[in-house]
Amino acid sequence: MFQNLGNQLSTFINRTAYKLTSLITGKERADSFFLSYRRKKQAFRNWRDETVDVHSAYYRPVKFIWKTFIYGFLTFAAYIFCVETNFLWLMGSMPSVEDLQNPKVAQSSEIYTADGVMIGKFYTENRTPVTAKMISPNLIKALIATEDVRFYKHSGIDYKAMASVAVGIITGATDRGGGSTITQQLAKKLFKTRKTDARGFLGYIPGFGTLIYKTKEWLTAIKLERNFTKEEILTMYFNTVDYGNNTYGINTAAQSYFSKSPDSLNIQESAVLVGLQKATTTYNPIRNKKRSLERRNVVIGQMQKYGFISARQADSISALPIELKTKFETPYDGNANYFKNAVVDFVKKWGDENGYDLYTDGLRIYTTIDSRMQADAEEAMTQKMKQLQRVFEAHWGKQNPWVDEQGKEIPDFLENVVKRTSKYKNLAAKFPNQPDSIRYYLNKKDTMTVYDWKNSSEMKKYWSSMDSLDYYKRVLRAGMMAMSPHTGQIKAWVGGLDYNYFKYDAVKQGKRQPGSTFKPFVYTTAIDDPNFNMTPCDQIVDKPFEKKYMEDGVEKEWKPRNATGTFSYSNMTLKRALAQSINSVTAQLTDQVGPANVASYAKKMGITTPLEPLPSIGLGPFDVSLYDMVAAYCVFVNSGTYTQPILVTKIEDSNGKVIEEFQPEHRQAISEESAFLMVQMLKGGVEEPGGTSGSIRWKFDVTKNGNEIGGKTGTTSNNSDGWFMCITRDLVVGAWVGGDDRSIHFRTTNLGEGAKTALPIVGSFLEKIYRDKSNGIEPGPFPKPSFKVVKTYNCPTYYQRYESDSLGAEGDSTPAKRNDEDEFLIGPPPIPLDTGSAN
Repeated sequence: MFQNLGNQLSTFINRTAYKLTSLITGKERADSFFLSYRRKKQAFRNWRDETVDVHSAYYRPVKFIWKTFIYGFLTFAAYIFCVETNFLWLMGSMPSVEDLQNPKVAQSSEIYTADGVMIGKFYTENRTPVTAKMISPNLIKALIATEDVRFYKHSGIDYKAMASVAVGIITGATDRGGGSTITQQLAKKLFKTRKTDARGFLGYIPGFGTLIYKTKEWLTAIKLERNFTKEEILTMYFNTVDYGNNTYGINTAAQSYFSKSPDSLNIQESAVLVGLQKATTTYNPIRNKKRSLERRNVVIGQMQKYGFISARQADSISALPIELKTKFETPYDGNANYFKNAVVDFVKKWGDENGYDLYTDGLRIYTTIDSRMQADAEEAMTQKMKQLQRVFEAHWGKQNPWVDEQGKEIPDFLENVVKRTSKYKNLAAKFPNQPDSIRYYLNKKDTMTVYDWKNSSEMKKYWSSMDSLDYYKRVLRAGMMAMSPHTGQIKAWVGGLDYNYFKYDAVKQGKRQPGSTFKPFVYTTAIDDPNFNMTPCDQIVDKPFEKKYMEDGVEKEWKPRNATGTFSYSNMTLKRALAQSINSVTAQLTDQVGPANVASYAKKMGITTPLEPLPSIGLGPFDVSLYDMVAAYCVFVNSGTYTQPILVTKIEDSNGKVIEEFQPEHRQAISEESAFLMVQMLKGGVEEPGGTSGSIRWKFDVTKNGNEIGGKTGTTSNNSDGWFMCITRDLVVGAWVGGDDRSIHFRTTNLGEGAKTALPIVGSFLEKIYRDKSNGIEPGPFPKPSFKVVKTYNCPTYYQRYESDSLGAEGDSTPAKRNDEDEFLIGPPPIPLDTGSAN
């Protein structure tokens, strides 16, 4: 029967081979080839019959042995061929020649500051490779003794170990170890030979899949031994291994578990990490210290057994406890966390366009941030917001700070806000149409960790979700950004109080009404647009203004008020009007130049959010980002040129080769003369009597060495947002302060204006960076113009009374109310007050 089956199979194979050959070479050549094959086959049989005694008793056994050997060899060769080539997708993929010559492992990408400080690592596997010189000999001895004692004697496959395992399987012995060499383990880890896409169709057959991936590991191990030295294989192995706790590679493991570099590990520490490789959870020295100790001592015993250490050393070391000094990294360790997020967004987009992966390619990303300035910015934010929060708490006392436009508490505020949270949405999905169940779980108390604004840290509280929401809604939020106006490089970026608890970035993600900090765009339009060609010394009367306009098909009337609630009826220079933030002058000027022109100039200078050409545009009624505002103010200092803010200067690959360097885009937004004149105008806010930004001079040490500063405060309706924009010769700095909701704010302008909320953050920051001589920022005056300034900008400071019989709109002349008890809490305010109200 077997002979018949064999004959049938042979006939089928011959016919198939003939047909395939005919298709490839043609029928004539195929006939010639197979005729030649048959002749040679017959000649061989004739030789055999003449030479060999076919009637001998040994003929059949010898023939069977030879056939078994030949067919076995051919079958094995065919099997290896199928594995190597993934024939008909039966076996799954194998590493290519390129893969073997340049093996790639997932590496952490590192983010560096402009002054060379690493501030973050991003990864799927936290790994930073090391060279052979950085690996302790203790690690190598421990690994070889435990995993592959004949490592230096084999070429990828240890046949003795495999035979020992086979004997163990037959006899049932369990102490004969595994047959995998270090090189085979490296092949498995490096090329993921057991992953799904490497299985092939036959890999899903029970038992056969194991044979296939073992064969792949054997073949790959042999190739690795041909391509690399033993030292290189050991180095790759240590750089590849998983050590648990999202820790990959010996460098990260040594730092994470022992706070050491891998070349400094002693024998017992090396034994812990080598022992950990067998099972990263079972032998984890943090989670299972007892088992880790037992496993460490097994490794030490192996080292003693094979002569790497003496019996005395083994005994003394085995008696020692495991001493850890853990320091596990996360991407958001350290500072500049809001900035890191912006960098990640940038690099991911760049990577998608250029074929790089932030999380696996081991990129080195060099950013514009200065670690010293960033530390100063975060410290200034923490200090000033802590002071402001105390004032806010005292100001509201036991009352809730969420109020409507009339100052009345908003009913069911928290109950409505909680519906926007993921907690509520999850509960609503779990308990549909069951409000009582939702309410029960929202008010169920549990121990939680929350942000402690009093100590700028965290604290444990036994609170419910509603308690937590109530607490966080009372905490004021803030953002600050500093940028070099000439290079476009962002030097400091603080998007909030603490990234761990406030993920929303107030620099770029957040957008709020800028109030009077938007006024300079109106004045820029009047000065730069040749149709108006005004000068800082041109005058406009501070008087009531009203404007009828159409919005969404409805006729409306706008009557802006000054922050003081009164009008001086004086002729005021544009410089003085901007310095004192006179709303009536800004409104009239906007009407003269046209709201559409103001919006156009704001766009040219860097504002990217939607702006509508309404009469009130100059008082900042539309939402903008702090990021855009800082970039736009840089135009004034940078001779009228808009420079796109940049976060990253260059990106290198894992070998230190520069992939790309980045330069900002530039465009001329306004003329050099107009930019110079606007700098003089903004200086007026600090230097003019009654300038709203004047407190930065007498509250903070920022005027030494003849330092010049320009600034503009801004406060929106009901004090919901406080802004301060500051220009110096080397930096433009902006800050915003406000509640998480616009309904949460101070009740008085005396406490809630930008000069009291945002300005102190900027002032403290400048004070700190000017004290630090290492950051390259020196106080000093703005540079003198290199061209002739035609327009007049040095204006007299006296008022000229404007006589008018138009004294209507008494409601607009009502003095603003002031809470005298608030004065001692925050110091005397600049006069007049500035709210930038657009009402």
